Amino acid sequence: MNKQLFTGCLVAALGGLLFGADTAVISGAEQSIKEVFQLEGFWHGFTNAIALIGTIAGAIACGIPLDKYGRKKVLLLVAVFYIVSAIGCGLAHSWPAFLIYRFIGGLGIGASSVAGPMYISEIAPPRLRGRLVALFQFNIVLGILLAYFSNYYINNIVATDAWRWMLGVQAVPSIVFFFLLFVIPESPRWLMKSGRTTEARKVLVGLGNTDADAIVADIADSLKEERSGHAEKLFSRKFSFPIMCAVLLATFNQFSGINAIMYYAPRIFSMTGLARDTALFQAVLIGVTNMVFTIIAMFVIDKFGRKTLLIAGSVGMVVFLGLTAWAFHTQNFGGYMVLVYLVGFIASFAFSQGAVIWVFLSEIFPNSVRAKGQALGSFTHWFWAAVMTWLFPMVAELPYGGTLAFSFFCVAMILHLVFAVKVLPETKERSLEELGKAVVNN
Repeated sequence: MNKQLFTGCLVAALGGLLFGADTAVISGAEQSIKEVFQLEGFWHGFTNAIALIGTIAGAIACGIPLDKYGRKKVLLLVAVFYIVSAIGCGLAHSWPAFLIYRFIGGLGIGASSVAGPMYISEIAPPRLRGRLVALFQFNIVLGILLAYFSNYYINNIVATDAWRWMLGVQAVPSIVFFFLLFVIPESPRWLMKSGRTTEARKVLVGLGNTDADAIVADIADSLKEERSGHAEKLFSRKFSFPIMCAVLLATFNQFSGINAIMYYAPRIFSMTGLARDTALFQAVLIGVTNMVFTIIAMFVIDKFGRKTLLIAGSVGMVVFLGLTAWAFHTQNFGGYMVLVYLVGFIASFAFSQGAVIWVFLSEIFPNSVRAKGQALGSFTHWFWAAVMTWLFPMVAELPYGGTLAFSFFCVAMILHLVFAVKVLPETKERSLEELGKAVVNN
């Protein structure tokens, strides 16, 4: 693989590592935060969800800056948000200050979830695009795993205010990410969209494309309508199919319960009678499983396709979520059976939805509305993530909270299976320009 191509994809994907770390780190800190700020029920859920509320704003707001200033500059701003959030949360001594800094981190996550996959998809060749965009997802799960390890380790060595260290330590990789962004090129597709064709061709050659002139011609053709002065509107009839696919896929992604499980894994294991230390360690096992099956998916996503992975993973998620719901209904946890079921769910999710969603959202929209379309998909994803994270603590405290939550997730994945089989198109090995024409004409 071309060195510049690999470097560009890897650095952009590091935003995913920080995204994942921020997602998981709260799982080890949320009970301490509840005690420190004396939070109950609704406000505890709100505090855990505030970063996700920020992601909604970040995903919505980043579309215009991505088009106006470019993918690289938005990623630099994302890095700044991550740095400020990590340091601020670690030092916050009031609940309002903590909320503000968590919200800022959420802005970074929301923008990163759009800008990172978009940048990678726009520099990657079609034959490698699925694998390279999935590198973003790999970094998300690596960040989740590192956060679980960090939480477990800090909990064992820090006697006072361990939660501050759990949150504050994220400043280190955030600073590294910021400086690495200066070594990668701007997206050639954005350069052409901005009228900088010569620079775009130079970048394409540097990325190892031997047919740079042909790619330039394809991009120019796909942008012709917008170039003529008729800017495309996302919410129009011609884009109804990709909008439907993106919104439903993002919705089902969160209706699987993945964020509720990632945010509250130790809490879920504690509900089965495990001690805090054991629950934190079992969360690490969740993170390891997530990473292993994401790696497997990365190597097969361009061979078997996005749709095949979604179908296979849906079957596994239905089975393991159903078993988890039954375990909570009968209160027969059988030692480590809930851990086995959740590991099975995480494996199924990582192999399918986890690996596919950011790839699919970066592919399904034509060049002329890709930034807006991907922002819509990410907004939908983060909106439901916030809702699930906010509601889960309240549902968990109900008499049959575990049963209700996991039954809902199971039914949602049955519907997702039908959606994947009947509706979703296959996008593997097709250029972004070719896909743009296909989905508009669907």
